[in-house]
Amino acid sequence: MKYLIVIVGPTAIGKTAMSIQLAQHYDCEILSCDSRQFYREMAIGTAVPTNEELAAAKHHFIHNRSVTENYTVGDFEKEAIAKLEELFVQKDYAILVGGSGLYVNAVLKGFDAFPEIPTDIRDLVSNNYEQRGLSYLQEQLQDNDSKYYNKLTTENPQTLLNPQRMMRFVEVCLGTGQPYSSFLNLKKNTRFFTPIVIGLEADRNLMYDRINQRVDLMLEAGLPEEVKNLILYKNLNALQTVGYKELFDCIDEKTTLPYAIEEIKKNTRRFAKRQLTWFKRNEATKWFDFQTTSNEIIQYINTKI
Repeated sequence: MKYLIVIVGPTAIGKTAMSIQLAQHYDCEILSCDSRQFYREMAIGTAVPTNEELAAAKHHFIHNRSVTENYTVGDFEKEAIAKLEELFVQKDYAILVGGSGLYVNAVLKGFDAFPEIPTDIRDLVSNNYEQRGLSYLQEQLQDNDSKYYNKLTTENPQTLLNPQRMMRFVEVCLGTGQPYSSFLNLKKNTRFFTPIVIGLEADRNLMYDRINQRVDLMLEAGLPEEVKNLILYKNLNALQTVGYKELFDCIDEKTTLPYAIEEIKKNTRRFAKRQLTWFKRNEATKWFDFQTTSNEIIQYINTKI
């Protein structure tokens, strides 16, 4: 039997440290599924593992892409599954760690299969979005897949504000003539491993304090300089993320640095709240306080083996 130990939870909760301790105990390797840590140009603002942490356990999918590349969750699923197949030839355990819920689900359950969308349709949707804004995408989804639009409105309204996700929904509707939701959950993916999902959490106020402290440390480590060096790429999808968007506005003199810093902290706290909401949906996850020792978590894992 092969086991994939999955460590999830909000940002700044201690997932990296725990995953390394578990990797050392089970003599296995770590796959990162933090969708921001893939990009080699983004280090400080994504809290990638330190050189010491990377040396403590073998990591995969850290700084393996450039921000200029179009890297999707479907691409990650294929590469992650291939890597796990390789690792499980020699080992019975592997670890998946990160806060990107969609990417975790892709590995555990598979990504829904969608037909190829013609380039002209994708260009049409992209151009219309640039000219008419987010309201165009929302109207198109409501017209072409009201069922899915209503579901998002009720269960995940933040997605309706995500241009990349919304463009994808509309592309599928217009490119196939079918509702986007009609392609969801059509296939049953089978995996060659058994997942054991561990969640780390903390009291909300304590979690927010940890986030604020991490942002301060990022700033001390040179986050403004890192962002400044990426200004030419500020419109790329990879950089539409907390910690970068706010400082781009500051560089463009739309805001002040103190305001940008407070926005980073506020938006990171909101992001952490959304992460918890996402991960709490999985009833199979066993939740632990972030201060729980690795020995206690190992004892739990061993009851599942």
